[in-house]
Amino acid sequence: MTSQPITELTSRARDIFRLVVEGYLTSGQPVGSKTLAGAGGLNLSPASIRSVLHELEMLGLLAAPHTSAGRLPTEQGLRLFVDGMMQVAEPTAEERAAIERQVAQPGPIEAALAATSAVLSDLSACAGVVMVPRREPRLAQLQLVPLAPDRALAVMVGADGAIENRVVAIPLGLPASALEQASNYITARLAGRTLGEAVAAIRNEIASGRSALDAASADLVQRGLAVWSEDAARRPVLIVRGAAHLLDESTLTDLERVRLLLDDLENKQSVADLLDAAREAEATRIFIGSENRLFALSGSSVIASPYRDRDGRVVGVVGVIGPTRLNYARVVPMVDFTAQSLGKLIG
Repeated sequence: MTSQPITELTSRARDIFRLVVEGYLTSGQPVGSKTLAGAGGLNLSPASIRSVLHELEMLGLLAAPHTSAGRLPTEQGLRLFVDGMMQVAEPTAEERAAIERQVAQPGPIEAALAATSAVLSDLSACAGVVMVPRREPRLAQLQLVPLAPDRALAVMVGADGAIENRVVAIPLGLPASALEQASNYITARLAGRTLGEAVAAIRNEIASGRSALDAASADLVQRGLAVWSEDAARRPVLIVRGAAHLLDESTLTDLERVRLLLDDLENKQSVADLLDAAREAEATRIFIGSENRLFALSGSSVIASPYRDRDGRVVGVVGVIGPTRLNYARVVPMVDFTAQSLGKLIG
């Protein structure tokens, strides 16, 4: 956070600072005194503007690249702008509709989260990221349906009505009665329990010899539960989409920064840990450059917002990763709207 409150700047310094930041965020190029003088509204000579630019540079809010006489905002300056001067623009009707279409698509929740991350990436021209909610749904029923001599379809129904399917390998020649017996046995012990609770209870019962299952049905129960347990363990904690958006013309001139950024994105657990810092936030959080250790070297910003279930509990985080030069005023409300939409999905 900057130690220079916006109120301590003169109105002239605030106007010039705002124009520099907005010009840089739009073009990606340093902004010079001649450009500012020609922008209109300042009624100042280039010499007077240069004097103010120098003052802002001394305060640590602007910097002058070696190859240009213009100025660009420092990370401290961007933080001051975002916290004290930025005027956000609400997502357009088209942007809201695009996000809502992906959130509402049928299928497993992970598919909706991946699609939402992808559309947020496309709309923001950044990498879209979303943390999969840590949830253990209550279960209602599991049924094993024959597909082929060596395969069956395991259909699991959640207490909330959600349905998921998995294919299970079965021994050749297994009678249909064994599938039915295994289905009834599991369902009788699933009601109202999470998968973890059901697995522990059923395996303990089989191991102790207290179940009424024959050997074939007991084997089926173990196979069915194994598929669901392994699947849950493999589910990603983080979905990243649109990393290619980060490779624009400006980044390609600094290949080392590109390499660092892509390395950072590959380390999904570290990205998840970073997003986890936004879980306790009441609103969207913005991490600019070195404010977070993960992206300090690659000079990237993260905008992240928690999303909640119907009880107000935080179940995940959605956001974007992009260059420090991104359109914060447009992207921040877009991320916030996406978080609200995901909250409605989770219910």
